[in-house]
Amino acid sequence: MRTLLASAMALSLPLLAHAADTIRFDGKRLSEQVKTLSSDTFEGRGPATAGEEKTIAYVVAQMQEAGLQPGGDLKDGKRQWTQAVPLLRAEIKGTPKLSLTVGGKSETLSQGEQVAIRAATDGSTSVDVKNAPLVFVGYGVHAPERQWNDFDGVDLKGKIAIALINDPDFETGEGDFGGKAMTYYGRWTYKYEEAARQGAIGLLVVHETAPASYGWATVKNSNTNTMFDVVRDNPRSVHPQIEGWIQRDAAASLFKQAGLDFDALKAQAQKRGFKAVPLKDATFSASYAVDAKVITSHNIVARIEGSKRPDETIIYSAHWDHLGVGLADASGDTIYNGAVDNATGTAALIEIGRAFAKAPRPQRSVVFLNVTAEEKGLLGSEYYSSKPLYPLARTVAVINMDALDPFGESRNFTTSGSAQSELLDALVDEGKAAGMTYVSDRHPEAGYFFRSDHFPFAKRGVPALSWGSGNDWVDGGTEAGEAAGKDYVAKRYHQPADEWDANWTFAGMVHDLPILYRLGNDLANSTRWPQWGADSEFRAIREATAAQRE
Repeated sequence: MRTLLASAMALSLPLLAHAADTIRFDGKRLSEQVKTLSSDTFEGRGPATAGEEKTIAYVVAQMQEAGLQPGGDLKDGKRQWTQAVPLLRAEIKGTPKLSLTVGGKSETLSQGEQVAIRAATDGSTSVDVKNAPLVFVGYGVHAPERQWNDFDGVDLKGKIAIALINDPDFETGEGDFGGKAMTYYGRWTYKYEEAARQGAIGLLVVHETAPASYGWATVKNSNTNTMFDVVRDNPRSVHPQIEGWIQRDAAASLFKQAGLDFDALKAQAQKRGFKAVPLKDATFSASYAVDAKVITSHNIVARIEGSKRPDETIIYSAHWDHLGVGLADASGDTIYNGAVDNATGTAALIEIGRAFAKAPRPQRSVVFLNVTAEEKGLLGSEYYSSKPLYPLARTVAVINMDALDPFGESRNFTTSGSAQSELLDALVDEGKAAGMTYVSDRHPEAGYFFRSDHFPFAKRGVPALSWGSGNDWVDGGTEAGEAAGKDYVAKRYHQPADEWDANWTFAGMVHDLPILYRLGNDLANSTRWPQWGADSEFRAIREATAAQRE
């Protein structure tokens, strides 16, 4: 499938190859940028907070100093440094009252402990649900093309559904949903949307660490703070009123009290023909007010205009936001600094922009897109891709960077998901030229392809990928790399402890970023349009716009 090495590339690259090969990245500058962005002064970089204002001011100043030009919204005929992103902002007022009742016996639930309830984004300003019946809906999947319907024969109107995380193949690695690799049906975002389509008043996703790919601390910290969504014409078409998670042990206890075996039902749910199971004499109650209003956050957008084909665009992307200020950890820290996630990607975006600004001007335009609200559901990239500043049909590719490794060099690299495309082929070739081996997504069951800012572009047909740092460290091998990754997920991911560390060398980023630079630079100085693989679900969408690229 390696068709990217076309004759057009051979004609266009020699003049610029030397400039690309001499690009160098500064580890000290990367470290300083990450240190600044993840400092307490930036208050966790929450959208629509003082932290956002500080982030925009800092990143724009860095981009200006790097030699980039503004590429955002037009005002009086001039591009601005930002794209306004209207969002629905929702926050639970005070402490929600939550309880389960089984056989007439009521049990109070603590927010963040047994359950994590999200502020309603369906337009509600208050939630007052009393004794709503509970129904176990397996994995909460309706997939006609796979002849699978967990909702067959059940009426969820006025009821709370309970669904398992991931999809039916996770436990066995075999079946109708791609084996261990998560499909979109495994994502919690899909499950909420489907519950809304099925008429449920709410959905609780059962948390288990392995199929979720993260622990309860991540769930608690990500779901009990301020929620955001893009502004929708009909929000209840994709959001039930109650969205939340329930701990596995709490769910198993609930099932037992209702006379059901959680593990047995879970096994049944993995087979076609599963039928939803009501929890007899079990109900859920919730009462809380919601502070909901439309606010405006911002994507930061810089650009270098192409010298020959400025209407053709390569996009580098990374999200600037993190979780802001939230629940305190065991040490009392309430600021979710987001050093790795994603001050590293933002610093990389700035420095790749600097590299382009120093090199000969590319033939195609290059955009450096620093998006907002990734942590709230990829909302900044979703907004841009739904209302692009530069047409998606003439966007050549999207190269995303999220949570890069600030440690030492690695012998390999990966991507979030392994969707086949000529863009991925080109990246593999660039990595090979740098002495690195490509390893397909090491944890496809985690559904990373759907969890980074390249996905809103991919689902609209634009060839897109998200770079992943390697785990085969030059110093320590895969044992050290895997251990560091597991330690980060367990102790720092979406927690206040994701802070800058003076021991980080950034040698790995210094080594890896030239690969990403060369990938975009090659495309920016060619006439090629990379395509998705023959079996990709995104190929037909891209081909439908082919006439706009002729």
